[in-house]
Amino acid sequence: MKKFFHPSSICVVGASSTPGKVGYILIKNLLYGEVYRGYEYRFEGKIYPVNRKGETIFGIKAFKSIKELPEIPDVTAIAIPAEGVIEVVKDGLSKGIERFVIISAGFSESGEEGKRREKALYELIKGRARVIGPNCLGIMSSPCKMNLSFTKFSPPPGKIAFISQSGAIGSSVVDYAREELFGIAYFASLGNKMDVEDTELLKFFAEEEAVNCISIYMESTKDGRKFYETLKEVTEKKPVVILKAGVSEIGARAAKSHTGAIAGNDLGYDAAIKQAGALRARTMLEFFDFSRALAYQPPLFGDVAILTNAGGPGIIAADMAYRLGLPLASLSPDTLSKISSVCPPTWSKGNPVDIIGDADPERFKNVFEILMSAPEVGGIIFIVSRQGLTRLEEISENLIISMEKFKNSKPVIACFVGIIGQEDVFLNNHGIPAMEVPERAVRAMYALYRRGKFLKKIEKG
Repeated sequence: MKKFFHPSSICVVGASSTPGKVGYILIKNLLYGEVYRGYEYRFEGKIYPVNRKGETIFGIKAFKSIKELPEIPDVTAIAIPAEGVIEVVKDGLSKGIERFVIISAGFSESGEEGKRREKALYELIKGRARVIGPNCLGIMSSPCKMNLSFTKFSPPPGKIAFISQSGAIGSSVVDYAREELFGIAYFASLGNKMDVEDTELLKFFAEEEAVNCISIYMESTKDGRKFYETLKEVTEKKPVVILKAGVSEIGARAAKSHTGAIAGNDLGYDAAIKQAGALRARTMLEFFDFSRALAYQPPLFGDVAILTNAGGPGIIAADMAYRLGLPLASLSPDTLSKISSVCPPTWSKGNPVDIIGDADPERFKNVFEILMSAPEVGGIIFIVSRQGLTRLEEISENLIISMEKFKNSKPVIACFVGIIGQEDVFLNNHGIPAMEVPERAVRAMYALYRRGKFLKKIEKG
């Protein structure tokens, strides 16, 4: 798997200079990447375009056939009609190519003829080469600035490895990562999972230093027992979040037509995911929020304090915590006394810790540090209501300074209630997930709570 995500040379079969074609987007993403809020993707290795005309593409010499390449590329992407894929793979195997990313659709997801084509392709590569796909979006690697996919955008680098059976879900993950800047280390769209599947990538990403959390969107797996055993092994090293689709009968049928694979019994998947110590997301927002929290904050060992300058959002957060079973801290007399010394007498005198709407950055900072120092508090949900007196920039800057003072010893999830603003971007850039509504902040902390419980269970044996 290593050279799939750390290649020094890439070949694109079906490369094109015509905008709108998949082969055009693949080459464009490799060559020019994208600069977005200070992040840049631009593959620095060798790129070999291949098309039947042998024309120059983006100023790079193209070859009419894989056979003409001056070297054996580490990875070869194929984006041509399905009918021509097997012949290209044969040429690649004769050249000595060992890794293919097959973007082309028209295989087991497309009926009996496609199934026969995929079976023939597998028999051809078995024991000779590895294939990601077919019918996939492609792969990405932020460590080597490689976007070998036909996504419209490239994500900022980060600490999450995403594995997706769906190209569309993968594309939405990239868009969301860009907007909230939580970053992606690696991305793999597996499509039909003819050869390379989740278990191999789980093992690979678990050993990658750049990865703090592995997140999987899946519809099916070939070998449930193998998946469970691998998942169990990996979760002891790194947290894993799974969004499993095909829960309903209708969804399962749609999954089968989508990638040509049967979704399987959902209750079995659910039990396996829980027993292995992974976290199952039920919605895309949960998928994103769980992943962000686990990638950038330490596990939660203990109870949670909710710090806010507004009663309503604090109550909503407390209700959400109750529904999820996330324990809220009972503040000690000593902690209550310390907070009273820096707050007006109208503060809530309990948890949620409502320090009133006129709270300035200094009050936020003082109370936050009191809660971080309190032994009964294991983590903090930091909720800020955007009121006329609220100095958002200073509050967010002070939060980062305080976190550094406490060496990120306890998890913190922020929520600046409302639309995503510059303070959210600032915090996300510094590793503090910032949400726009309290419920999402609580869900993110819940993921850290579940991870903490799992690690305690392992420690006890």
